[in-house]
Amino acid sequence: MSDYSRRDFLKVTGSGLALASLSGVLPGIMGCATTKEVQSALFTRFGIDTETIRKVLSEALVYGGDYADVFFENTISNSIRLEDRIVNSASTSVQLGVGIRVLKGDQTGYSFTEDLNLESMKKAARTAANIAQGSKTIPPQEFKPMNLPNYYPVNVSWESIGIDKRVEIVKSLDSEVFAEDSRIIKNYVGFTDSEKYILVANSEGLLSTDYQPMLRVIVYCTAEQDGERESNYFDYSMRDDISFLTPDRLARMPKEAVARTVKLFDAKSAPAGEFPVVLTPGSSGILLHEAIGHGMEADFNRIGTSIYADKLNTKVAPEFVNIVDSGLNPSLRGSINVDDECYDSKETFLVENGILRTYLHDRISAKHYGVDPTGNGRRESFKHYVMPRMRNTYMLNGPHTQEEIIGSVKYGILADQFTNGQVNIGPGDFTFYVKSGSLIEDGKITAPIKDVNIIGNGPDVLEKVSMVGNDFAMTEGGWTCGKNGQSVPVSHGLPSVLVSSITVGGKG
Repeated sequence: MSDYSRRDFLKVTGSGLALASLSGVLPGIMGCATTKEVQSALFTRFGIDTETIRKVLSEALVYGGDYADVFFENTISNSIRLEDRIVNSASTSVQLGVGIRVLKGDQTGYSFTEDLNLESMKKAARTAANIAQGSKTIPPQEFKPMNLPNYYPVNVSWESIGIDKRVEIVKSLDSEVFAEDSRIIKNYVGFTDSEKYILVANSEGLLSTDYQPMLRVIVYCTAEQDGERESNYFDYSMRDDISFLTPDRLARMPKEAVARTVKLFDAKSAPAGEFPVVLTPGSSGILLHEAIGHGMEADFNRIGTSIYADKLNTKVAPEFVNIVDSGLNPSLRGSINVDDECYDSKETFLVENGILRTYLHDRISAKHYGVDPTGNGRRESFKHYVMPRMRNTYMLNGPHTQEEIIGSVKYGILADQFTNGQVNIGPGDFTFYVKSGSLIEDGKITAPIKDVNIIGNGPDVLEKVSMVGNDFAMTEGGWTCGKNGQSVPVSHGLPSVLVSSITVGGKG
C-alpha cells in the first residue's frame, strides 16, 4: 500500500490540467474503464485496498455506531466554452477524496478528507464516529464485491479524446448556428464531459465500484428582428462517450436552437386565468419531477413535511396515471448502476394505476418504514452525505392520443419548453416559467405564446390529470436537481398530458 494524497495527485497532473490526457498517471486504465478490475485499480493507485478500508471502518465504528460506510471518488471533468466566435475558456477539474459516514439510529455523523493518507482518513473516520456513544463495533473481516449490470457502457474514454476534437465540434456548431439564420447576432456553445470513479464499502461487508461517464453539449443563441431580441437553446446530455455525437445529432443542434429562438418573434403573451394546460412529451416532465417527485422522497415523508406523508396506498391520481423513478434506463443522465450506499439501482413504481405505492428510499428511511431501499441514496460528491434523490422520473403512456387531448380543449394553452421554477416541498405549491408554448382554441393549436408563468399545487395537479397520451418521451437535455445544497444529475419525461385546470399568469 502507498500513501498517495490529493496534493501528490495534483502535483503529478497539474502541468496537464488544460484538457490534457492523464494517461501518464494512470497508464492502461482509461481505455477499458467499464470493468470492475479497472475501477478498483484506479483506487489501488492511491493506496486504497480492502485492508485500508477495513482499518478506516474500524475507526468509524470505534464508539459503537450501528453502521458505517466509506465513499471514495475520483472525478475528472473537462469544459470548453465558445462565445463571440472564439473559444474563450478551456479547463479541467479534478476531485479526489473520501467521505465517511456513521449511523446511530436515524442520526448521521459525516466527515470527509481530500488526503488519502491512512492517518488522515482515520482522523476523519473518528470525527464521524462521534455521533455514537458506546462500545466499539467490529468491522467486517472481508468484503463481498457486488456484481452489477452496466446501464451506460462506453467504448471510448473521454480521457482519450484530445482537446482538438472538442474544439472542432464547438466551432462547427457555432458556424452552423450563424449560417442557419441571418438574424442570429450572438451564440454560445458549451461542451462538458466527465468521468467519475466511485468505490463504496460498508460495515456489512459490501463493496461496489462504478465508472460514471457524462456528456453535455449546449447551443444558446440570440437573434434580433426589428430591434427586438430573443434567445433560446437546445442541448443534449447523456451518460455516453463521444460516439453519441453522430453527424445527425450535431446537425440537429443548430437547427433546433435557432428554430426555438426565432419562433419567439411571432409569440404573444399568454392570457391570465385558470385554463386547461397540455404538457408536451419530454422536457415538460420537469413539472412532474419538481411539483410531485420531491414530495415522494422518503426523508420529507419520514419527518412529516411532505403532503404525501399520510397517502401511502391511497388514490392520488386517475387510474390511468403511472409514475416511475428508475436508474435502469440505458445511458440516461439520471441512470446509475449502483447508488451511493451499495444498493442496486432499481425501477420503482411510485404511483401505480393512480395509487401511491411507495416512496424513494435511502437506508435510513427504508429502515424507518420497514421496507427495502429503492436504490435512491445519492450524494453530490464525497464531500456530501447521502439523501433520497430522484434518478429518471417519468409518467408512463396512457390511453389517449395527442390529437384527442388537444381536440378536447376548448380554450387553453400548450406548454412546450420549461426553463425553471420554484417548489415548496411541504404543501407542493409551485411556480414554473414556460419559455414557449401555444394557445389552443376550439381543439386546435393556434398562436405561439411565450413568457408564461403557471402556478399550482403538485398533488392538486396530479388529481386534475384528465388525459394521458401514448407518445411518451424523455427529455434530451441536461437537468440537474438541487436539494439541501446538493446537486445531482437527473432526467425526466412524460407523454402528452392534459391537466384540466392550472393558474396561468399572463398579461390578460
